[in-house]
Amino acid sequence: MSSGTMSVVARLRKSISEGVYPAGERLAELQVANDLGVSRTPVRLAFRTLEQEGLLERAGKRGFRVRAFTDADVLCALEVRGVLEGLAARRLAEQGLSTATLERLNACLDEGHAVLAKGHLTAEDVTRWSALNSRFHTTILGATGSQVIQDAIQRNDHLPFASADSLIIDTERLGREYRKLCVAQVQHQSIVQALAHGEGARVELLMREHAYIGIRYDELLELDPKSEPPE
Repeated sequence: MSSGTMSVVARLRKSISEGVYPAGERLAELQVANDLGVSRTPVRLAFRTLEQEGLLERAGKRGFRVRAFTDADVLCALEVRGVLEGLAARRLAEQGLSTATLERLNACLDEGHAVLAKGHLTAEDVTRWSALNSRFHTTILGATGSQVIQDAIQRNDHLPFASADSLIIDTERLGREYRKLCVAQVQHQSIVQALAHGEGARVELLMREHAYIGIRYDELLELDPKSEPPE
């Protein structure tokens, strides 16, 4: 997926989460393209991605409709993802990391450091983070060698905001989002550390907590809104 399409996906995902496009509303490519100031091609590709994520559903042969879901649905799907990813990480810690897997995970950590090194985020950084975050999670899942776990997560990924790719980043509040990604980066580091040391129980709990980074941590970072650094 190109960076332009990923940006459209992120903007649409945020708009749906905020009710700009409410449940049941039918979306047309031209309408959304005009709303976002982009061409129809990235919107068409974004629709397909968001259908896979469970945010949109087919409405006729070519149209899409915003899928209805509740906050409880989202939290339950996140909890399921945390349980499944925690199981995968525990199994990987117990069986031991290969050199190649550790190198791939460390490469994700290095890129995370590079994204955050400036002390602030740009729109391009958001796209870059989304890609490295996806690689981080898929590396852990793939290294377990368990098709059962991967199939279960793929089914769960079709629920709203359940997949690792569907992290919502508010591009209008990048100062707060920078702090959130700093927390996510520390969690990634802790997960790799636990995996490398074979700490199965610890890494399982870390992965389960990490699943809530996109929801619960917004509340924590809102405790002191005056502390938000300048954009």
